[in-house]
Amino acid sequence: MSTAKVYPLILDCVTADPDRYKVEFEDERVRVVRCRYGPGERSPRHMHPELILICLTDANFRFHNTDGSVEEIHAKAGDIYPHNDVEHEPENVSDKPFEAVIIELKT
Repeated sequence: MSTAKVYPLILDCVTADPDRYKVEFEDERVRVVRCRYGPGERSPRHMHPELILICLTDANFRFHNTDGSVEEIHAKAGDIYPHNDVEHEPENVSDKPFEAVIIELKT
């Protein structure tokens, strides 16, 4: 039996922002999502389960969290970040496009 969290469909990143998030692969254990942001783009509020983020390009992002806090990350292409489940509004604060692969864990 899976212990994966189930989020409301409207908060799923692919449903909330299909222009920036695309499912590349999915099975009973993981979902692999490709993420692309243009310079200065901001995504609507959405959620992710526990995940691993793999940056394909450099990243300068601001994350607007549901508790009102704001976090910034500055990463290099090739950096890998594990992350707990999250609900946020990401914003690319760079003047360059950003691309990543997100591996969402289901179990």
